[in-house]
Amino acid sequence: MSMNPRWTYGKDTSLTIRMYLVMFMLAALYLFFVTVMMALGVPIVLVTIIAGALFLFQWFGSEKMVLRSMRAKIVTAEEQPKLHAIVDKLVAIADMPKPKVGLAMTDVPNAFASGRNQKNAMVCVTDGLVRRLDDDELEGVIAHELSHIKNGDVRAMMLASFFATVAAMLMNMLMWMTLFGGMGRHRSHGNSAAGALMMAYFVSILVYFLATLLILALSRYREFAADRGAAMLTGAPSKLASALEKISGIIAKIPTDDLRKVETANAFFIVSALKGEKFAGLFASHPPMEKRIAKLREIETQMERGR
Repeated sequence: MSMNPRWTYGKDTSLTIRMYLVMFMLAALYLFFVTVMMALGVPIVLVTIIAGALFLFQWFGSEKMVLRSMRAKIVTAEEQPKLHAIVDKLVAIADMPKPKVGLAMTDVPNAFASGRNQKNAMVCVTDGLVRRLDDDELEGVIAHELSHIKNGDVRAMMLASFFATVAAMLMNMLMWMTLFGGMGRHRSHGNSAAGALMMAYFVSILVYFLATLLILALSRYREFAADRGAAMLTGAPSKLASALEKISGIIAKIPTDDLRKVETANAFFIVSALKGEKFAGLFASHPPMEKRIAKLREIETQMERGR
């Protein structure tokens, strides 16, 4: 099947550049981190092996973990014909393999995508979303999630999180080492050992903080890129804009306790399920809703002018 011109136009070169830039900055940060930790005598190799094992577990088992945490299941075309019909239509336009289709039994209206590549991907929507959106809005949401898969940013987010995981593990380990008197082979050195531990601890905090900021920046931009991809894929940015407005309005009225039940998947949701995140600035996982809708309106205007 040939590539649809509309989808080709929707490819976001800026996203690719930013993803590689963030990954490069994270890699540079990690190399600096490893160098400092080894110079201070911290067993960074052991920590990296442990973190790597955890990462591989997440890499190959993320789908099952997310499904379990969201009380979701993979559904067939017989069980959810409307969802499968929308996905079939959009993957044909995008010229991509059809992902698995999941349904999460929660009243919180939302959607997310997961998977390490296009052949091992899943698009999942919640029961609350299906019940509240019309067919056009639902198509816009699913197109957004398919754009995440097509762009490869789900994989990039998983890789990027590895750096923060290593820093977090070392931060916790060093905190306990500091509390209990330092590393055994350095105890005889008195103040120098304590100073090395404290320096390593503060470096790990700094690296974790910077890695988190980089990951959040990537997370926010990937939402803009997926919005654009959905607009080009459907040819109607207003479908997604309407869905985003409706979803954010409904989430604002849902009790906080109910939202906490799904917050483990928040970073991958199309709309943040954390109240107050719009005031988080650099620490927000999603861009402001007003900016997302404004950009979709701009794309719609450009499309109308090009007709």
